Amino acid sequence: MSVTVCLAPANTVAYPNGGGHLWVYLHWALALKALGCRVIWLEGIDVDDSDTSPAARRRRRGGAAAECVATLKARLEPYGLGDALALYAIGGEVVPDGVAQGCLDLEAAAGADLLLNLWHSMPARVVRRFRRSAFIDTDPGLLQIWITTGQVHLAPHDVYFTIGETVGQPAAPFPDGGRPWVYTPPPIFLPEWPALPPNGGGAAPYTTVAHWWGGTFEFNGTTFSNEKRASFLEYLDLPTRTTVPLELAVCLAEHYEEYRALLAPKGWRLREAWDVSSTPEQYRAYVQRSRGEFSCAKPAYISLQTAWLSDRTLCYLACGKPAVVQHTGASRFLPDAEGLFRFRNLEGAAQALAAAEADYERHGRAARALVEEHFDAQHVVARVLERALGRRARTAA
Repeated sequence: MSVTVCLAPANTVAYPNGGGHLWVYLHWALALKALGCRVIWLEGIDVDDSDTSPAARRRRRGGAAAECVATLKARLEPYGLGDALALYAIGGEVVPDGVAQGCLDLEAAAGADLLLNLWHSMPARVVRRFRRSAFIDTDPGLLQIWITTGQVHLAPHDVYFTIGETVGQPAAPFPDGGRPWVYTPPPIFLPEWPALPPNGGGAAPYTTVAHWWGGTFEFNGTTFSNEKRASFLEYLDLPTRTTVPLELAVCLAEHYEEYRALLAPKGWRLREAWDVSSTPEQYRAYVQRSRGEFSCAKPAYISLQTAWLSDRTLCYLACGKPAVVQHTGASRFLPDAEGLFRFRNLEGAAQALAAAEADYERHGRAARALVEEHFDAQHVVARVLERALGRRARTAA
């Protein structure tokens, strides 16, 4: 008897150009399938156009619901998940026939053995439909503060997982939000991410894919920035400190020329992210063509010291690419200068790039070995299932 898991991503249906965003959840879904589980992909959609709140507008930014659903199904089809999509209306309305065509409904999804929820704003009435539920926190530190301040109302779940190593620990500089958190590494489904040499050899750039904006929030009198733009602007002069080509693929839209004029004279290459990473396949190809990753972290992640590591960085590491990323806190197992380099300042970033290049092949092997040991999705997800379901998880494995 197989286990059915309902996977609930954070609004992939509303972001048709987010190839990298979609991979966050594909890693979970493909690992579940490899473990023998039947997977249902559950999406909440806005069908009430009268809701003009910022959150509702963000969820509708991809366009008409029917078009977004069709795009998501097409994105999922190559991975054997095109027929796994289930829909519900966030506001509790009936999903229109023209949108729901070819999709499962909430009643069918709620028959799953487990809800694996990665969206912190899923309505409580939806979570309650499931006999067993587990929540996965991918915004460590930030989410716990948002829960504490009432910005997020996280529905009750049976088990709470987080990708932040320090979440819920006594020394954490932020509250736990009143939940008992279990640490899990973020997963990467390795069969889809083989180690490959960079396209163009030594001439290929170190790259990253990013969103620039994210606003700010306050806690205990401190204002935290959730904007990666702020971190990158502190490293504007990095290209003058290294011979390594550096390229940023950023979602800039109408602001592209403004930031090209700022970054290009400093030596940065700039790409519009939607041109190179709109689909999962484009995103993967962009990472694989790169020589490595250079990326900054949002200032809030640096301040909160959760040892957060991006799923994007895992993709570079899996492909055998050294990753040079900003330090986000002490870790029990993340290295600072072996395949993965974690820098604290401009000088450290330049030194890390030089060190990665000085023994590139060795660091590429170390990068792959790191994800194989700690982030292999089949092992990570199996442990999550075991904790969430107990002995029934072994049936899936």
